[in-house]
Amino acid sequence: MCLSVCITFAAVCFTSTALSQDRDRVVKTNSSQPTNLPPSAIPQPPAKVKPISSARPTLTNDISLVKSSAKTDAAYEPLVTKTGSSMPVNAAAMLAKSAYSSATASRMDQAIKSRYGIRYVYGTSGPYTYDCSGFVWSVFTEAGMPFMRSSARSLWSSSEPVYGDERFKFGTLVFMNGLGHMGIVADENGFYHASSSKGITYSTFKGYWANRIVGFRKLNSEALVAVPLAK
Repeated sequence: MCLSVCITFAAVCFTSTALSQDRDRVVKTNSSQPTNLPPSAIPQPPAKVKPISSARPTLTNDISLVKSSAKTDAAYEPLVTKTGSSMPVNAAAMLAKSAYSSATASRMDQAIKSRYGIRYVYGTSGPYTYDCSGFVWSVFTEAGMPFMRSSARSLWSSSEPVYGDERFKFGTLVFMNGLGHMGIVADENGFYHASSSKGITYSTFKGYWANRIVGFRKLNSEALVAVPLAK
């Protein structure tokens, strides 16, 4: 009987050992994160960055191309060099204080402005280029006060001198550079003329021209030509 019990016990032990060997092994993985950190200290995965769109906003304004008007002679494009000092400070006061009638002064002002920026060429009197005396002649002719086209020196001889405040009335002639240059007085600050570098422009008496002024003159009745004003 004792032998039977021993055999039975050995069989049970052998069966238990075999069953334990057939059971799947479970390996417990250890977390690499510490377990005692607060939730806010636990590293979070990086937030997704929204890609920047390279698309440009849609243009909603209408695009219109302005065609420039072609001129007959492109070589005669005006200089158009108007600057802050290219006009008298008070144009109304300039016209009110004129050497001639208000109607003549108004026509003279319009004639000067219509020639602004046109370039200088010696010996010409318009309409595409002017020298100093040609500019003066064309302005006076358009204003209804025509005279014989001549040089600055000849106009000096055929006009009468003015003094004091009369020198700075609009329309008075100013002569410079030993009678080699002339212009039309705008006011006490400056004058209009055909500049060899800027074309038809306004310049101040101060600075460059201050020491180049020969004198001021006004056209007399003998210098004017009896030509009716064109309508």
